[in-house]
This record gives sequence, structure tokens and C-alpha cells, in this order.
Amino acid sequence: MISFRYHIVSLCAVVLALALGVVLGASSLSQTMLGALSSDRADLSGQVGTLTAERDTARAQQSAADRVLAGTAPAVVAGALRDRTVVLVAAPDADPGDLDALTGLVGQAGGRVTGTLSLTDAMLAPDRADALRGLVTRVLPAGVQLPSTSDVGTLTGSLLGSLVTAGRGPSSSPAEVGTAFTALADGGFLAPGAAPAPAQLALVVTGSPAPTPDAAGRASTLARLAGGIRTGGAGTVLAARSADGAVGTARADQTLRGLSTVDGVGATAGRLAAVLAAAEQGAGRAGAYGSGPGLAPLPPRTPAA
Repeated sequence: MISFRYHIVSLCAVVLALALGVVLGASSLSQTMLGALSSDRADLSGQVGTLTAERDTARAQQSAADRVLAGTAPAVVAGALRDRTVVLVAAPDADPGDLDALTGLVGQAGGRVTGTLSLTDAMLAPDRADALRGLVTRVLPAGVQLPSTSDVGTLTGSLLGSLVTAGRGPSSSPAEVGTAFTALADGGFLAPGAAPAPAQLALVVTGSPAPTPDAAGRASTLARLAGGIRTGGAGTVLAARSADGAVGTARADQTLRGLSTVDGVGATAGRLAAVLAAAEQGAGRAGAYGSGPGLAPLPPRTPAA
């Protein structure tokens, strides 16, 4: 008679055999999978190495070309902004190096930068739009009319245009300008600092858009702010490091077609385009310049009148 103990021992033997089979099978499969994964990893590592080398080569070539172009920059822009004044409007992400380079090129073109107006994050933040809209209407100088719109970018740009403009549009008194700039700075919408002197032209400079949930709203506000500065009295160029963000928004908006746009302002070609586009604005013309499809790299040369 088969005892209960025999059944228990037999069952344990079967379970152990199954477990051993699973372990051996898994070990064999694991070795095969590991071998395949190692091969794929080696292939991918080789591809990454090739792409990295190609990228480094392209960067080196671009840097070399940029240095050559920088050497010719004074001759390219000479006289384009003769006796013109330019104000820089710096978005929160504007690169200081871009601002310095543009200031130098404006001087080489015969113009003069009257100062820099530095926008803060609050100026473009959707959750501060109502506060900014109310402040703009309260500090509006006498004789200045805002467009019939509720768009905060357009309203703010029109106000700033009236404050920094020389030669076009209504002139605000120094006291009114000072009051408006102080109020905007106290409200956290402008960085503290001396107000720039009035100018004939404006360069609105920004960087590359950050991938944030409110990026589209911020880009729209900046694009419309630049357009508002132009309607407020100053010929205006919106210059950015990339073709998306504010520049892309402005190019897609038919109501902003009088605004000049430039991408690639982080390189010499883009900076030259921005300065020549400012000269073009001074002559009453506008254009879009950069490296994208259908875009000219530089505006046609327009000597200052």
C-alpha cells in the first residue's frame, strides 16, 4: 500500500523538477536575450558615436563660418543706420551676449542704442495679464490713444511704443515717461533701471522658447507686444534665437505683417539681419529673415536717409 508520505515525496520531486526546468530554461533564454541586447547596444553606441562626431564637425564648421562673417560685419552694415537711434527691448530669456553684439553692430552701422528696456517674466505671464492691462490704462500719458482691443500684449506694446518713440507718434513728457516706467517696474513688469531715451527704432530681442505649459500664451503676448511697439510709433524688429515661439507666432499672424522678424540672432548672420531689418523698418518696409524655407538670410541693404 502506497503511504501518504510517498505521495508527499513524489509531489515534492515533481515540483522540484518543474522548478529546475524553469530555471534552466530561463537561464538559457536569458543568455540569448542578453546576447541580443548586448549586440543592439553596441550598434546603438556606434550610431551615437557617429552622430556625435557629425554634430561636432557641423558645429566646428558653423563656428568657423561665423568667425569669417563676423570679420566682414562692419563692412556689411556700415552706414545702414546712419544717425538713427535704436532702443533694445529684452525679453526675459534674451541672451546678454546677443544684446551686446547687437549694440556693437548698431554702432558699426552708424546708429546709437539709447538704452535697454528689460521685460520680466510677469510681463508675459498669462496669470498677470489682468493686472498688467489695468496698469497700462492707468499710466497712459496724455494724448496717447490705445488700440480698441483687450489684448494685453498689443495694449502694453502700444504704451511702450509711445514711451520710447522719437519722431513718430505723440511725444510724452519726461515726467509722464518716468511715471509710467516707474509704475511698470514697481508692478514687477519691468526690471528696475534707468528709462531708455526715446528712439526711432526698436529691436525686441528674445531667446529660444522654453517647453512650458504657458509657452504658447507667452509667445503670443511677446509677438503682439512687439507689434504694439511698432503701432505705438517705432519701427520694430522681433529677433529671436529660433524660428518658433514669438517669431513663429508673429509670422503666422496677418495682423502683424508690418513687423519685421529675424531668427538665428544667436549667430552673426542673424544679428546682421536684425540690424539691416531695423534699417528696412526705418525706410517703411518689413520682412522675415532667417534660415527657414522661403526666407532670405539677410534683408536687402537699405542705407539710412
